[in-house]
Amino acid sequence: MTGLVVAARYLTIVPLPGPARTSPDALGRAAPWFPVIGLGIGGILVVTERVTELLFPLLLAGLLTVTAWKLLTGGLHLDGLADCLDGLGGRDAEHRLAIMRDSRIGAFGALGLILLLLLAPAKSEGHGAAFGAGVGALAAPIALSIALVVAIVALRVLGLVVVAVSIASALVVTRFFAAGVAGITGDVLGAAIEIAELAGLLTVSAWSHLGR
Repeated sequence: MTGLVVAARYLTIVPLPGPARTSPDALGRAAPWFPVIGLGIGGILVVTERVTELLFPLLLAGLLTVTAWKLLTGGLHLDGLADCLDGLGGRDAEHRLAIMRDSRIGAFGALGLILLLLLAPAKSEGHGAAFGAGVGALAAPIALSIALVVAIVALRVLGLVVVAVSIASALVVTRFFAAGVAGITGDVLGAAIEIAELAGLLTVSAWSHLGR
């Protein structure tokens, strides 16, 4: 259960007891619990969507649901996406990493975040490297299996398509940004997660639209 608590404290703003900071390697060991926390977040967002759709127009209800999603998760990974987009303007890998470490958001990052929300290791140290080192050999298969089962139960064939598109999107984004900084950082991982989420949501939306 320690891994579940670590995952919940990292992925949400729910106040749970524990140390003020969690080491990246501990997060890596808690990775198999990430889909479980994601399922809980999804349940909360389903309730939020149902309630807001009763009270407000669909567009506003969708905006409020996305807002609740990002507030519940503390905007996790949005900064990573913004940093990666800002880093695109760098001259070389070293310059791109310097830009990505800058806490200030640039034009590319701001534009990317706006578009994302409207649409609903490069270093031997750092969170990305430490997280990767802490992920066990079975962590990814376990997490992906849980996600796949949940997706199929909830969406049937569409769930399989969503998982495939999301994974493919994450791999493409990771490869693209990692090539620019000669490795994988925590920002790159965050950007891949955000793009994978967006790809999954767009897949569901397109499937629903074409099925009408």
